[in-house]
Amino acid sequence: MSKPSFVYVVYIASTAEKVFAALTDPDMTARYWTGSRVESDWKVGSPFELELTRHDKNITGQVLEYDPPRRLAYTFHAHHDGMESEGPSRVTFELEQQKGQVKLTLVHDDFEPGSQVFESVSRGWPLVISGLKSLMETGRVDLRAPWYDEQDAAGAAA
Repeated sequence: MSKPSFVYVVYIASTAEKVFAALTDPDMTARYWTGSRVESDWKVGSPFELELTRHDKNITGQVLEYDPPRRLAYTFHAHHDGMESEGPSRVTFELEQQKGQVKLTLVHDDFEPGSQVFESVSRGWPLVISGLKSLMETGRVDLRAPWYDEQDAAGAAA
């Protein structure tokens, strides 16, 4: 059985430099990633951490590639919602400037077969990347994860 992979391609009216900066700057990520912040010095081999706002444990990893403004890759190890036992997967962003827009290709792969993380990121990445696109093109993000509303409602009913 082959390992699953998640691939998402989006075109953003911006520059590769600005989009790359938004992928690596903690204050920028907090604006489009539902308040979560990436933290790293972005040197190959350095730790990567995504500080999650809605969980008590974060996502960690290691920087695999850092080639601004073309390519960024890191391992991705979720430590929440029962996914702690899965090994790390890999996230790769490829940015290609095409006149007044950037073609951003996100590949999240190297999952274990039957991965719970794969199911989670398949739902989460489109919202995150849509938020990034909105921020780059309009300067604001008005997106909300509908599953957070469901969780909040379930918690209020309990």
